[in-house]
Amino acid sequence: MEKVILLRYGEIYLKGRNRGFFERLLLSNVRKAVEGYDCVVKVSLGRYYVEGFAEENTMDIVERLIKVSGLYSLSIAYKLKTDIDEIGKLCAEIAPKSGSFRITCKRADKKVPHTSVEISQIIGGYCLDKNPNLTVDLHTPDKEIHIDIRENGESYVYFDNVACIGGMPIGSSGRALCLLSGGIDSPVALFRMAKRGLSVDAIHFHSFPYTSLMAKEKVLDLAKIVSEYSGPMRVYIVKFTEIQRQIHENCPAEFMITIMRRIMMRIAERIAIKNGCGSIITGESLAQVASQTQESITVTNAVIEHLPVFRPLIGMDKEEIIDTAKQIGTFETSILPYEDCCTVFLPKNPIIRPKLDIIERAERKLDYEKLIEEAIENVEIVEIG
Repeated sequence: MEKVILLRYGEIYLKGRNRGFFERLLLSNVRKAVEGYDCVVKVSLGRYYVEGFAEENTMDIVERLIKVSGLYSLSIAYKLKTDIDEIGKLCAEIAPKSGSFRITCKRADKKVPHTSVEISQIIGGYCLDKNPNLTVDLHTPDKEIHIDIRENGESYVYFDNVACIGGMPIGSSGRALCLLSGGIDSPVALFRMAKRGLSVDAIHFHSFPYTSLMAKEKVLDLAKIVSEYSGPMRVYIVKFTEIQRQIHENCPAEFMITIMRRIMMRIAERIAIKNGCGSIITGESLAQVASQTQESITVTNAVIEHLPVFRPLIGMDKEEIIDTAKQIGTFETSILPYEDCCTVFLPKNPIIRPKLDIIERAERKLDYEKLIEEAIENVEIVEIG
């Protein structure tokens, strides 16, 4: 008998003939997640599990595994040979000493000479004999012991299913580039699209000395946190100071955010295409700020020529976004008081319903193609993870 960690996936079951591709990618990601620990990831009769780990490393391995996209749940289980007496003794040993319980059995091995219900009753008898203060409750028990009898003569015994993040394996949907600021929203957007199987790189626009070097470090810290879910990434640091200064000097103040966003999107698309990314991700949420109205998004999006733009937060309210940020551990870093470039030269009354022709006319006062080329030539690349 030994302890193992059972792994289960969700959506991959729906993939039909392509399921093998997703399963192989998920297994590869699981193995990467537990690198550094002396353990083995195995597959047996449709069951994924991790074995061979030291007891003291159990929870550290679990913490890594629950962040692997594509995994739906896991359980810390005992693996033993299928022998009803041995299973009964184990369940009696690990059962609570008082309160209520139930046994739930799944029997894939039809050669075992009892039905699932009969096995549950037999094992329940072992538990009651050893723990006379226990009672059976089939509906709302204090503890439920699961028994999974497999076709290969092995069985698993465990208590709980621990929820993982679900979604699809990282890399199964291609690669994307996410606009990553120092705020609450964009790390959540990156996380949500990574959950859908995208390998995600990030692009950050930095305006030193108008913003401090701590603002840049804050973004890199956010990238490190979210990379625990998304995997290794590149962060492209774009020097945006001169572009903002030119917009401030040459364009109407109320148009500044819109024009700035349009230039960011142009730069993002070019870097994305150059580096094999098939989409752009933003943290926009409809009507949250002036640059996120329908009209502003339409005008901003008009500069994108080749790639789709994913906005996974578009229908979420701020509290929902904050809840997710807390869940993935980015919230406390996001609220550190280091402002990003979007706060530089911030107008008092930014336009909330811009018209495309007017914005395009205002942009003509800039040599934005030259500014974009210079920004791309001087990109700093930071490898995360």
